Amino acid sequence: MESRPLRYFVAVAEELNFTRAAERLGISAPPLSRAIRALEAELGAVLFERTTHSVALTPAGTVLLEQARIALDALDAAGHRARRAVEPKLVLAVKADSGGGLLEGILAGYAADPAAVPIGVRLCGWGEQASLVRRGEADAALVHEPFDHTGLDAETVAVEPCVAALPVGHPLAAREAVAVAELGLPFSAPVSAAELHRFQVGIVERHGIRDLSQILALVELGELVTLLPVSVGERYPRPGVAYVPVPDAPPAVLRIVWPRESRSRAVAALVRAAAGRRD
Repeated sequence: MESRPLRYFVAVAEELNFTRAAERLGISAPPLSRAIRALEAELGAVLFERTTHSVALTPAGTVLLEQARIALDALDAAGHRARRAVEPKLVLAVKADSGGGLLEGILAGYAADPAAVPIGVRLCGWGEQASLVRRGEADAALVHEPFDHTGLDAETVAVEPCVAALPVGHPLAAREAVAVAELGLPFSAPVSAAELHRFQVGIVERHGIRDLSQILALVELGELVTLLPVSVGERYPRPGVAYVPVPDAPPAVLRIVWPRESRSRAVAALVRAAAGRRD
C-alpha cells in the first residue's frame, strides 16, 4: 500500500466531503474518487457510505483512519529525523509559559549529563507539542495532561494544584479558597481533567488565544474566569487578576514525552533531567 492513497483517504475521512477534500489536496474530485475506489478494491472493504447528500465512514473506514494517521505520522517522522541526523541536535517542544518555571533547571540538568548533545527549544502553540514529536519535528516535549499518547512514552515532571483566575472585582476574588461549583463554569464538581481540558480548548478557539498573556488580559477585563496551574499565579502576577485556590479542581500534570521507539541516549538523558525536577 502506497502513502498517496492513504493521504487521499485521510483527507476525505476528515472532511467527509469529496469536493472539500480535493480542494485541500490540490486535485480535482474525479481522480480523488477513483483513487478511493481503487483503495477500497485493494483492501476488499468499503470505506465510505456515500449518498447524494452525505459521506460517512464505515466501520472499516474508521479503523483505517486511526491506523493511517499512525502510519503517515511515522513516515513523515522518518523523513524529519533523517534530515535532522545530518547535524545531531536534540529538539524539545514547549508551549511558551507552560513549563511551570522548570525549563531552565531541566536544561541545566541535561547539560550536565555525559550523554547530552546540543539542544534547541521549539516554542509552539496550544496542543502542538505531542504531534511535533510524532512527526519527528521534535525529539521530546513538555506537555500537560490530557493529550493523545499514541506512539509516545511519558514521565511525570510536575503535579501542582490549580487556582481560579478571577478579575479583582469578582465577588470571590477575596476568598481564601473557592469550589469549582462556585465559579459558574460549564461543568459541575467533581470535574475531570478531560472536562477542564475541553473547556480550556473552547476558550482558545472562541477567543483566538495564542498565549497566556491574552488569557490573563481577558480575565482582567472581566471577560473570562478560568482555572490555571498554581505556578502561573506565582510567576505572572497582574494587578487586575486574583488567583484563588480551588481545592476540588483536578491537579495540573506536566509530563515529558518522547517517541516510544526511541533508543537515543541523549533523549534518555533529557528525560532523566526532566523527571528529576519532580518534587
